Amino acid sequence: MKILILGCGWVGEAFAAYMLRTGAELWVTTTNDDKARRLEQLGLRTAVIDFDTFADIRLLPSSFDYILTSVPAASKHQPQVLSERFDRVKAFIGQFDYKGHIFLSSVGIYPDRDGTFDETHTSDLNDRLRSAEERMLSLPRTAVYRLGGLFGKNRIFAKYFADKVCTTGDQVANFVHVEDVVQLIVEGFQQGLSDGVYNIVCPDHPSKRHVIEASARKYGYKLPLAFAPEHIFHKIVLSDKIIRATGYTFKYASPVDF
Repeated sequence: MKILILGCGWVGEAFAAYMLRTGAELWVTTTNDDKARRLEQLGLRTAVIDFDTFADIRLLPSSFDYILTSVPAASKHQPQVLSERFDRVKAFIGQFDYKGHIFLSSVGIYPDRDGTFDETHTSDLNDRLRSAEERMLSLPRTAVYRLGGLFGKNRIFAKYFADKVCTTGDQVANFVHVEDVVQLIVEGFQQGLSDGVYNIVCPDHPSKRHVIEASARKYGYKLPLAFAPEHIFHKIVLSDKIIRATGYTFKYASPVDF
């Protein structure tokens, strides 16, 4: 099996490490030589490509079984920059032969307000993420995964609040563990998910305060100095669709178990 990862960040590396253990051939892109050298030491084949400037398909084979795109559509970039970036990504992918393609987006596309959100919600979406998703969905055999807040490995929620004042403790957690993300990418490719959007979030939604307290106990971090709620809204993102589509059972059903 031959797989291409465009923009090999934290999730991409975790997925690549898993697939290497299965004997797959992994090609990845990154934007700098230093990271390329580090990824090569892990057994990955690399190409240095910056989708904000130029993307040369001649650096890679012409066909793959699967393509995972985790090129970011971050809010720190201007809309025009992101528009041009994803035009290049779309044109780049369009030159390959492939069986399936997954684009990693974010549940940050949904508005920060009270409500329960599933994939049928189409109003008040984040413009940057929506634009990137639309470009990716115009490619054949493509699924979009909207990831919740990512944790696992060295990402432990409590450590970000130790000895600090937490103002978001009463908010609902829309989180997901990286191990579940990796398994759902595998399931998506194996089951041929395409032409749709899927939320990738733990089925359970405890308060962020409960997650902080649980991870502090588990990993030995100090609790926040105080919980002082500000600007509270209760936004719940549902993952029912991906569960129905794949039959997958989350290893970490709740963020308190991370």
